[in-house]
Amino acid sequence: LAKWQGRLSELVRDPRFKQRSLVCVFEGSDAAGKGGAIRRMIAAMDARQYQIIPVAAPTEEERAQPYLWRFWRHVPRKGRVALFDRSWYGRVLVERVEKFCSEADWLRAYSEINDFEHDLTDSGAIVVKFWLQISADEQLKRFKERQKIEFKQFKITDEDWRNREKWDDYHRAVCDMVDRTSTGDAPWTLVEANNKDFARVKVLRTVCQRLSAALDKMPVAGEKPASSKKKSEVKLTKGKSKGTS
Repeated sequence: LAKWQGRLSELVRDPRFKQRSLVCVFEGSDAAGKGGAIRRMIAAMDARQYQIIPVAAPTEEERAQPYLWRFWRHVPRKGRVALFDRSWYGRVLVERVEKFCSEADWLRAYSEINDFEHDLTDSGAIVVKFWLQISADEQLKRFKERQKIEFKQFKITDEDWRNREKWDDYHRAVCDMVDRTSTGDAPWTLVEANNKDFARVKVLRTVCQRLSAALDKMPVAGEKPASSKKKSEVKLTKGKSKGTS
């Protein structure tokens, strides 16, 4: 954990990151450990550099706007990080299963979300999406622990117990979501979260690897881009050929 937290701290302070932004999406089963994974990430960053966006039911103002409007408002500027604790995928998960929207709405949302994330990556954002999955038995164990431990009781509600009854419906919705919205620029990372320590390290490692790969494609200040170097080398080679002939 300390190794990857240290690496993340280095990457977000890299001068090249000032030209990019990082958008992390955390989705998962109830009690899968989304909050714990987020806390391990922010422990590695300056508080001025990130924002956590907890997503709940939309307000009246948000309902009056196009669906993705409330998420566009929280897109980070360059050099910043946004961590979404649940996200725009609620349309194809909760709203689909609970019938808060019509079938036409959630079917259309797949292409809307893909276009939204394509716009983000085109503007320089690095989009990293996590689905944290636990077994039904592990979820039941964590629910009971939350009921027993006083400072964790706020985490468990009647709605959590009710959602367990729709486990299979959510499972089908998640499979469709991953299948239809895992793209080359914004792929899903499935996190085996029965073991919290393993899940937190996998999240940090994945963020570091994606961030590092994106920054490595960018030139260091003062250096020419690789494409420019190749063009100048080609011109030089042509010039030599003419002189020899």
